[in-house]
Amino acid sequence: MSDANGRKSIFITGGASGIGAETGRHFARKGWFVGLFDIDELGLSQVARDIGDNNCVTGILDVRDRNDWTSALESFAAVTGGQMNVLFNNAGIARHGWFENVDPEGSDAMIDINVKGVVNGVYAALPLLKQTSGARIVNVASTAGFVGSPQLAVYSATKFAVRGLTEALDVELAPLGIKVTCLAPWFVETPILNAGDTEGSNHKMSDQLKETGMDVYPVEMAGEGAWQAAHGKKTHYGVGKRSNQARFMARFLPGILRRGVLKRLPERP
Repeated sequence: MSDANGRKSIFITGGASGIGAETGRHFARKGWFVGLFDIDELGLSQVARDIGDNNCVTGILDVRDRNDWTSALESFAAVTGGQMNVLFNNAGIARHGWFENVDPEGSDAMIDINVKGVVNGVYAALPLLKQTSGARIVNVASTAGFVGSPQLAVYSATKFAVRGLTEALDVELAPLGIKVTCLAPWFVETPILNAGDTEGSNHKMSDQLKETGMDVYPVEMAGEGAWQAAHGKKTHYGVGKRSNQARFMARFLPGILRRGVLKRLPERP
């Protein structure tokens, strides 16, 4: 069994692909021990090979299931000596399309994974974080958590919730020595961009982004953003120049931002 051997450790949900996988690679290159947890067993094994089995531990975790959390954290604590320097709450899904075309079950899944999954993670990991000096929680939100995003309405709502939870917990957990931050990427090259307009649609979110000339950043930038969020003093960290611009405009120039969003929207059928 792999062992942290005194190295700092990070527990990553949604670690089989996208931002979670790249964050695991980035931290491993920095000498950290990485816990990769996901429902995608094959994806986890591929990322573990990239990182090296001696640098990580993997396990199945459905973030909606509190029993899964208990098992995952037991396996992680067993190889880190009961320590967790960073909880990286990253697991998330998206459904893309006009609100009425996203089925209610899809919206339920976004709420359960994107919001309840993060809440479950904080509850479950708090005992390990409390006993680790300088521990930190990094919750992955989105620029859509600062800017209400049409055709991503429920997804956007979940990321606003993650942002609010982050800000509240950063204050609440400070006396315990736990810092809470939020990573809020712009569009990044990850499987989440494969979300269809409707169930079974071949027209994906990535297609619409290309059609409208929207910037999409490489996933490697998200790995560096996660590193900054795990070490910096701020509460919110963007990924890509557009994420910082959007957050600025949402705060100081909301009217201009709204007109820009409307201009890029496709026509309603």
